[in-house]
Amino acid sequence: MELLVKVIVCFFAGMGAGLGTGFAGMSAAAVISPMLITFLGMPAYQAVGIALASDVLASAISAYTYGKNKNLDIRNGLVMMMTVLTFTFVGSFVASKVPNSTMGGFSTVMTLLLGIKFIVRPIMTTKEKMNDVSPRKRLIQSVFSGIMVGFICGFVGAGGGMMMLLLLTSILGYELKTAVGTSVFIMTFTALTGAASHFAIGGMPDMLPLVLCVIFTLLWARIAALFANKASAVTLNRATGVVLTVLGSAILLVKVLS
Repeated sequence: MELLVKVIVCFFAGMGAGLGTGFAGMSAAAVISPMLITFLGMPAYQAVGIALASDVLASAISAYTYGKNKNLDIRNGLVMMMTVLTFTFVGSFVASKVPNSTMGGFSTVMTLLLGIKFIVRPIMTTKEKMNDVSPRKRLIQSVFSGIMVGFICGFVGAGGGMMMLLLLTSILGYELKTAVGTSVFIMTFTALTGAASHFAIGGMPDMLPLVLCVIFTLLWARIAALFANKASAVTLNRATGVVLTVLGSAILLVKVLS
C-alpha cells in the first residue's frame, strides 16, 4: 500500500511539474516539493533535492525541443544564466544576515497570477518584433534580468522559473515560445547546480521517489514541449495560462492541507 501511494503521489507530482516546465519553464520544485512533503511526509531538504534533480532532465529535454524548433536564445541565455548563478549566492548571503527574510508562498502566488495574466492578456509579440532590439541592448537587459532573478531566488528562496518567464516576456520583449525555451535552457544548469549541492550536503534521498519523479517529470515535460512548439501563439498563451492557474491553485491547496 505504501509503495502504491508513493507511485501515485510521484506520478501526479511529476505530471504537474512536467507540464509546468514544458509549457512555461516553471521550476519543478514549486510542484514536487510541497507534494512530497505533504503526502509522503518527506523532509523538506530531501524533497527539494528530488525536485531539483527532476528539473534537470525535464528542463534539458524541453530546451532541446524548443531549440530544435528555433525557439531558444542561447547567447543571451548563457549571459543570464551566469548572472543568475552569481547573484543567487549574493542573495543567499544577504538573506543569511537578515532575520525573517523569507516570503512564504511567493513562487506559488506568482505562478497563479502569471497564469491568469496569460489568459487575460496573452503575449502576442512576434519574432520579427523581438529581433528589432539591438544586440547590445539585449545583452544589458539579460544581465539586469539575471541579477534580479538570481538575487530574488537566493534572498527569498523562490524558484526562478516564473521570474525568468516574466522578465523575458515583459522586459526583454521575447515572444512566448522563445521566452520559455530560453528559460528552460537556463533552468537546466541552475537545477543541476542546486541538485548537486543538495545531495552533496544532505546525502542521497529515498531512491524510489527520486527515480519516479525524474521519469514522470521528464515524460510530461516532453509531451508539453512538443505541443507548445506546434501550437499557435493564442493557443499556447491559453494553454500556459490554464496550466499555471491550475498548478498555482493546486499548490496553494496542498500548502493549506499541510
